[in-house]
Amino acid sequence: MMTVAYVAGVGMTRFYKPGQHQPYRVMVKEAVEAALQDAGIPYGAVQQAFGAYIYGDSTCGQNALYSVGMTGIPIINVNNNCSSGSTALFLARQAVASGAAECVLAFGFEEMQPGALASHWEDRESPFDPMLGRLKEIAPHTPAGPLALQMFGAAGRAYMERYSAPASLFAEVAVKTRAHALNNPRSLFNKPLTVEEVLSSPTIYDGYMTRLMACPPTCGAAAAIICSDAFAKRHGIRKPVCIAGQSMTTDTADSWDNPIDLIGAQMTKLAANQALNEAGVDLADVDVVELHDCFTPNEVITYEGLGLCEAGEAERFVRAGDHTYGGRFVVNPSGGLMSKGHPIGATGLAQCAELVWHLRGDAGARQVAGARVALQHNLGLGGAAVVTLYQA
Repeated sequence: MMTVAYVAGVGMTRFYKPGQHQPYRVMVKEAVEAALQDAGIPYGAVQQAFGAYIYGDSTCGQNALYSVGMTGIPIINVNNNCSSGSTALFLARQAVASGAAECVLAFGFEEMQPGALASHWEDRESPFDPMLGRLKEIAPHTPAGPLALQMFGAAGRAYMERYSAPASLFAEVAVKTRAHALNNPRSLFNKPLTVEEVLSSPTIYDGYMTRLMACPPTCGAAAAIICSDAFAKRHGIRKPVCIAGQSMTTDTADSWDNPIDLIGAQMTKLAANQALNEAGVDLADVDVVELHDCFTPNEVITYEGLGLCEAGEAERFVRAGDHTYGGRFVVNPSGGLMSKGHPIGATGLAQCAELVWHLRGDAGARQVAGARVALQHNLGLGGAAVVTLYQA
């Protein structure tokens, strides 16, 4: 019998452009202490911790958490590309659900450098070499460029060709996301956009993708306290939020058959179905969604991967306003990665924090009215997709 796990407290820093941030140890201390204060428990109550990041040495998690306290608990370092934060959350929830611990901390952080993501290991085989090799086979005319631009750019191009969708669709998503960010005091960007501004910003890839269709590299930290129901009751946790369903999936043998699945659409679909089944809820019950919009084409592709709309229906979905307030779902009320930023290890836990605030009714001016069920999607190439269902 698995124990139901709850989010007892969340915390996060504001995200900053590279060079404008504090050291990761300082950011982690701020985020973790905020989560502990939110839960109303001392650090000594935490029995295990999972720390997520991808740019750093092997025990950065320990170094970061020692700034909060040194209590001898297990601290496990997690690296799962852009899904690292949600992977730490997945492991924390698993520890509680299995009965191995009653109170577990998941935290994530990143100090990033300006510019496109790049490998820091040039003396060995890259885990992306097979993916790029496959991309050349299935999309031989894909222009050269940084890894993420090649992968997501090819997927966006494939989507446009498959469904006769215009590039302006990706611009409309950017406009929506920035409009949401205006109500988030933690957002990195808070200036509204127009479709024309997005389309006329500098082109960064394949003639259609512009700078305002891509998320920025940022630095920051986020944390969540996961606990059992018994622990929550003993400690008088305020408004614990149930993790009702969760799934992490990786690529299958046919995930690399086309550019859209190569960036995780199939993983996303599989994880969403498993998480929804575990939670026992229908997608129509979901009120608010935080999904992995590292590029606006990926947000469009993820609408369909999650089942928010049918395949090829994203343009109609967007034009109907079903991705924003007053529509079927409110997607990325935080402003998403596009506006809030994407400090990789922290991203999944920042999504968790945002959804917890909505389910508690604590999201301020961006509050989704009456939110009771929330869905989180966090994706990492290489690959892993994590989908989590929360219930108030």
